[in-house]
Amino acid sequence: MAKIEKYSAAGVYDPPGYSQGVRVTGAQTILFLAGQVAYDKDGSVKHRGDFKAQAREVFAAVKALVEAGGGTLASVVKINTYVTDARYRPEFRAVREEFFGAKGPASTMVEVSALAHPDYLIEVEAIAVV
Repeated sequence: MAKIEKYSAAGVYDPPGYSQGVRVTGAQTILFLAGQVAYDKDGSVKHRGDFKAQAREVFAAVKALVEAGGGTLASVVKINTYVTDARYRPEFRAVREEFFGAKGPASTMVEVSALAHPDYLIEVEAIAVV
């Protein structure tokens, strides 16, 4: 079983919502998840115009994929988030905390001009260790 430890370093800001570093030892399996968007059952865009609903849908997909790979959300060590507007950051942080708790995995957020469809507002890719 992998041991996952969240940490920071002296002199490096340790933010409340995510971890600056994650140390993994004893790993057997690493899951690399493709970027998840708010897909509807037929592959179309779900929750058009509703950032928080899309974020919840995205994290629900990450959770389902990690569980299908044999882990839990606690197994996620890194997420990369792409948003079409950085002003969504407060909503993103609230939804991320719903799924990962107060101290989530190592995390990066980048504002992009567009995602694969103009109605997608967020995409999240993840790495998990099982």
